[in-house]
Amino acid sequence: MIEIKGVSKAYAGSRHKAVDNLSWIVPDGAITGFIGPNGAGKSTSIHMMTGSLEPDAGSILLNGVDIVKDPIEAKRQFGFVPDVPDVFLNLKAIEYLNFMADLYAVPTAERSRFLGEVPARLEIADVLDNQIAALSHGMRQKVIIMGALIHRPPIWILDEPMAGLDPKSAFELKKMMREHAASGRSVLFSTHVLEVAEKLCDQICVINHGRQLYLGTLEQLKARHPGMSLEDIFLAITEGGTGDATGDAR
Repeated sequence: MIEIKGVSKAYAGSRHKAVDNLSWIVPDGAITGFIGPNGAGKSTSIHMMTGSLEPDAGSILLNGVDIVKDPIEAKRQFGFVPDVPDVFLNLKAIEYLNFMADLYAVPTAERSRFLGEVPARLEIADVLDNQIAALSHGMRQKVIIMGALIHRPPIWILDEPMAGLDPKSAFELKKMMREHAASGRSVLFSTHVLEVAEKLCDQICVINHGRQLYLGTLEQLKARHPGMSLEDIFLAITEGGTGDATGDAR
C-alpha cells in the first residue's frame, strides 16, 4: 500500500506547484492507474514516491514506511520501472539482472527461478548475454522491468511501462500485473493510453496542474457522463480542471 498525505512540490524558480496537496491511497490487491496530460505532475509524484525527490510538504508511506524518514527500508518495499530504460548501458543484460538481485539480496534459488521463467515470458531469454547498449528500446524496457521485479517487491511502481513493448510482451506484463495484484499486493502505473487503463485498472487517479481531479473506478466515472467516450470524459475533466463532475475531487 502507498499512502500519500497532503504532498506538495514546487521547483525552484517556478511560481506554480508541480504537485499541489495530493492525497490518496494505492491499495493492496488492486491495480491503480495514474493518468494526466503531459506536465500534469505524474512524474514528479512518482519521483517523490520512489525517493528521488523530497516533498516540500506532506508524507509518503510505503507499507507504513516513510520514504523520507527511512528511505532504505522504504525502497525495499517497491520495484520501480522508469519511463526511460537507458541505464547501465555498458553492462550485459544478465549482469544487470544479477546486480539488481545482489542489491536486494535475492537468494540464489529464487533468482534462478525468476531467470528461468520471466525472460521467457517476455521473449528476451536469447539476448541476456548482450550488452544493454546493443539492445533495442523495447528490449531495454524488458530488461529494466525484470530488474525491478527480480526481488518480487510487494509494491510495483511503473512509469509508462508499455512504451516500446511489442503486443505479446505488453500482454504478458499486464498479466503479471494482474497476478501481482491478485496476490494481495499493489500496482501503480502511469499511462497515456486510456484503453489500457480501462481494461486493466481497478481504480484510477486523474491529475492535472498538480492537483487531483478524480479518484475512483472508471465505471463510476463513466456513469456520471452517459453517452460520452472515455476520451471526451478525460478531456472534459482535465481541460475544465475543476474535477466537479468526478466522484472524489480534491
